[in-house]
Amino acid sequence: RVQLVESGGGSVQAGGSLRLSCAASGLLFCTYDMSWYRQAPGKEREFVSSIITDGRISYADSVKGRITISQNNAKNTVYLQMNSLKPEDTAMYYCQAVCVVGGDRLGSGWGQGTQVTVSS
Repeated sequence: RVQLVESGGGSVQAGGSLRLSCAASGLLFCTYDMSWYRQAPGKEREFVSSIITDGRISYADSVKGRITISQNNAKNTVYLQMNSLKPEDTAMYYCQAVCVVGGDRLGSGWGQGTQVTVSS
């Protein structure tokens, strides 16, 4: 089972920045496909961004140009740099990781969530 530890959430004013981190562990020999999702109160969880082991990156339209995802060289930690934050970015942010070994997906997990609050 993949275990994830998130950090970096907080409260900022609109236009501010935050950087989220998520470190994956738990299975041997993994590199990780990693994604961020968010869930605002009363809304469904939605995709924010992903980075997979071959380097492909995806962003939700709502965050393009404001958010950058990156991964460390060991491909077990993912970062989400969020700039020009808006009140509508307020949500609990969740990290998801899938362990990839030799092209096979061996397990996955979700982080506990980190709260991002943007005030106007």
